[in-house]
This record gives sequence, structure tokens and C-alpha cells, in this order.
Amino acid sequence: MSVTRTLLRGVVSVWSVVCVAGLSTAAEPGWKAGTARAVITPKKALWMAGYGSRTEPAEGKLHDLWIRVLALEDAEGQRGIVLSSDTLGIPKAMYDEVCLQVQDRYQLDRSQVMLHASHTHCGPVIGTALLDIYPVNEQQLGDIHDYFKWLTAEIVSTIGEALKDLQPVTISRGIGSADFAVNRRTNREPDVPTLREQNLLMGPVDHTVPVLAVYGMDDKLKAVVFTYACHNTTLSFQKWCGDYAGFAQYELESKHPGATALFCMGCGADQNPLPRRTIELCEQYGKKLATAVESVLSAPRFAVRPKLESRHAFVKLKMDPFPEVSKLEKMAAEPVSYTQRWASRLLKLAQKGVPTSQEYDYPILVWRLGGDQLWITLGGEVVVDYALRLKGEFGDQTWVSAYTNDVMAYIPSKRVLLEGGYEGQSSMMVYGMPTERWAPTVEERIDQGVAILVKSLPSLP
Repeated sequence: MSVTRTLLRGVVSVWSVVCVAGLSTAAEPGWKAGTARAVITPKKALWMAGYGSRTEPAEGKLHDLWIRVLALEDAEGQRGIVLSSDTLGIPKAMYDEVCLQVQDRYQLDRSQVMLHASHTHCGPVIGTALLDIYPVNEQQLGDIHDYFKWLTAEIVSTIGEALKDLQPVTISRGIGSADFAVNRRTNREPDVPTLREQNLLMGPVDHTVPVLAVYGMDDKLKAVVFTYACHNTTLSFQKWCGDYAGFAQYELESKHPGATALFCMGCGADQNPLPRRTIELCEQYGKKLATAVESVLSAPRFAVRPKLESRHAFVKLKMDPFPEVSKLEKMAAEPVSYTQRWASRLLKLAQKGVPTSQEYDYPILVWRLGGDQLWITLGGEVVVDYALRLKGEFGDQTWVSAYTNDVMAYIPSKRVLLEGGYEGQSSMMVYGMPTERWAPTVEERIDQGVAILVKSLPSLP
């Protein structure tokens, strides 16, 4: 196993781990896998992340929040970690700290670690993400900081538990389908039931459900990883809950005792589960997604050879210029709201002459499983255009996940950026970014970064 770090054309810094492994047979599976999970439901009434309309912290739970970990090891000893979390997003500071610790403790580099967030809007505020949205006092800020430190340690230790559990397995893959995601930019929420009935829903969607199934040598399901491109925004109340993804994980684990179900969000930044707002609908969507996964599990298995190759990169994404001071002054004088708090904070930075970077180190990860299965993960809240285009470029069997390793803001395509609206513009303020939009090159630079990583993989035999 070799680990290298390279600078390519000033665009990306790349970490890669490459190994070559042979074919596997039923008698010699080649793969090893381990699982672990931990409850991460806050013990204190923290502020909940996701909706700017909230006016108070959480009040109890509908069900527990979890982190779930799948550790993989191929025939040559190359390892990879898939972590799913019932969180709105893993912030950069947590991602960086986890990577430092797993490198030190388990000798895993960034190319070997996937930290997925389900993007539930019924999870806690983590770190400094979204703090402009809520009127957080000093005590609450301290509680958020304490939870950040505790969750970071819990992620690292749970990864360690999964690595200790490594044992021989076989792995298969497939793709199911679920149709409850609706493009929220092109369909008014009240109109969706009628539009659905008349088959008149508009806008791009991705209804595929990629599935990775891990079986023990007793042929029992040990773990299942699945992706879907849709916001976890069915519920908006004040209780901890994993939303539809949480219900889907619970459903699969109840049907397969002892198995671990890991949800990974797709490029669903402009997709909503519609209609919504009731627990009954949330459970219904969770069961629909679990049924899509079950359809793959019950089909003839498509085996994945025991071979894992991985690439990681940071791409420099440029933002629009820092807002004009006159605009910030006007916004800061408005009634209290998250935009007023955002403008006030940036205005103080400008008045003090504190420099702000208008670039962002954006994480991209590419895995190739079995020599031919591409799994591309992107940071941030990525719109569906990216998944559709990448699958068109690399093949419709390509898996594309977002909300991975760092959720820093929405990531619009050039089309969405030019159209504007929440995903293309105003959402940058929600995330506290020092600008109102990404630069027009955002899609181009991400595409270039992905292409470099995929091209750097060894040629297929």
C-alpha cells in the first residue's frame, strides 16, 4: 500500500491510496468488513439546525440520532471508512479534527474516510455552522461547543470499533428507485399532489437508490449502504429525529436483525419530500426508501471484487467579492433576523479590517470499488444537476453522494447560480459565508477536480 500527495496544475491537492487485488470466490471472499454504531442524541436541549424560523432549542425526541460506521478492507489490505450520521452536516472543523485523529490512531488518510450527513433538519447545531440563524446566548454557545468536542471523539472511537470488528465478508451492489423526491424549485408545494396525480411534475430529479450490501460468511446481511437525493425536511417540529432517512434505517435494521443500515445523502439540495410536515408521511417515505433497498437485496447479487482504490482532493472554489459596506450597513439596521445578524457580523469584520478569504477548500472524494464501480462524493448541499451530469459523463451506474466530509454551503450548478433564488444565492447568508454567491466558475472547477481524480485512477485491465 502506498500513500502519495500531489499538486496538480494548482487546482487540487490529491491524496491517493492504490492497491491491486485479484478476483474473489465464494471460498475466498477477499473483503473484510466491520460495523459499529453509537447514539448521538444530545443530552441537553441544544438548538436544532436547519430551519431559521425556530425560536427555541429542542424539546425531547421522536427517536434517537445515530452515527453508523462501516469499515472495509480489500484483499490487499486497503481500508476505507463509510460513516453515516443523523446530522444536518459535518462542518469543516470537525472533519479536519477527525481526519487528524484517525491518521494518528488508525493510519487512515483523507482518501480513506467518508463522513456522510443525512441532512436531517431535526438534528443539533454543530460547531459554528448556522449560528447567525439563531439568537444563541453564551450558555447555549458553550453547550454547542461541548457537544462538538464530544461528537468528534465519538466519531473517532466508533471508527475504531468498526475496525476492530473486521471479518471476512462478500459484497454486492445494485440500484433501486424511490419517487417521493420532488424538485422544489419548479413545483409549488401546495400543487404537488395534483401535479403528481396528473404526471405533470417538472424539473430534474434523481430517483435512483444506489445500494452496497455486505454479507457475512453465514450469508446474513451485515451492513447495507444506500443513497437517495432528497432533503430530509419532512418534519419541522422541536424533537430530535432522523427524518425519513432515520425511519428507513430503523426499518431496514428491524427487518435484518444485527445488520447496520447507513444512509448517504445524494445531490438533493433542490429536492424535497412532498407533501410533508406529518410523522405519518415521514414514516411512509422511510418505508418507501427501505422498500427500494429491499428490492436490490432480494434480486440476484452482483458481486463486487475485493478491490478498493481511492482519491481525495481539495478544490479551490472562488466566491463573489465581499459585500459592499453600504449594503451591510443597510441590512444591519433592519429588524433582527438571520440576515441582520449576518450583515452585522460582517460589518464588524470590515470595520476592524479583519481579512476574509473569498476562496474555499472544497472536498472531493472518489472511490472505485471492484475495479469498475465509481463512487463520487462531494461536499456541501449539491443540486441534482451535478449527479445527472456526472452519471452522463462516467456512466449511469456511477454513484454520486453529496453532504460528505464538509457541509459549508449550497453548491449550485451554473444554471441554478444564474437563476438565483435560495439555492443559488441567499442560502450563502444562512451558512454565514462572507459573500452572497459563489463565483460563476463553481461548477467548472468542481467538474475539473472530479475529472482529475477519476483520470488518476489506474487504467482498467
